[in-house]
Amino acid sequence: MYFLTKELYFPPIEMASPEGIVAVGGDLSPERLVLAYNSGIFPWFEEDEPILWWSPPERMVLFFEDLKISKSMRNIINQRKFKVTFNTAFRDVILNCKKISRKDQQGTWITDNMVEAYCKLHELGIAKSVEVWQDDELVGGLYGVDLGHVFCGESMFSKVSNASKMAFIALAKQLEMANYRLLDCQVYNDHLASLGCVEIDREDFLMILTNKFF
Repeated sequence: MYFLTKELYFPPIEMASPEGIVAVGGDLSPERLVLAYNSGIFPWFEEDEPILWWSPPERMVLFFEDLKISKSMRNIINQRKFKVTFNTAFRDVILNCKKISRKDQQGTWITDNMVEAYCKLHELGIAKSVEVWQDDELVGGLYGVDLGHVFCGESMFSKVSNASKMAFIALAKQLEMANYRLLDCQVYNDHLASLGCVEIDREDFLMILTNKFF
């Protein structure tokens, strides 16, 4: 297990544990977070744990041509039940992601320190959000880290049915139009799979991440 110091450094991905932990400790400075995401690494830990840095052996991603929009979701989009905005309420989005209760999950991995760290990234134009509104109320959204060719999704929330799906679909469409390579969703869950996300090997993900131009 590699323990980080004040040095701005991560060990080679090959040193990751079988479940994908690359390193422990360090800080959540903008510089370290940017280095992490550009290296295929992200922080994920509980409130009472040291910072854990992950690069799982299987990466959940969306290739935009695989995006699945159900017939019922297409109807919702066509009915314009929701209004979608980008980067207008970042702190509100991340705080809702922090507070929302999730099935089979106690507490949250979005600590107060993480909220402030990603808000700093947002101020630098690196972390971005999608907001979904219904009758002028924020009812869904997501946030993540924008690397310019890959968007690394962090978390999403939904207060009403289909709001987070709306945010995800809107982001995917925007990224596709901007010629991004893929949308990184980190780890598997059934909700993401239903939207067309698939798992790929870490090595394939890193190849796409580090080769920005092909």
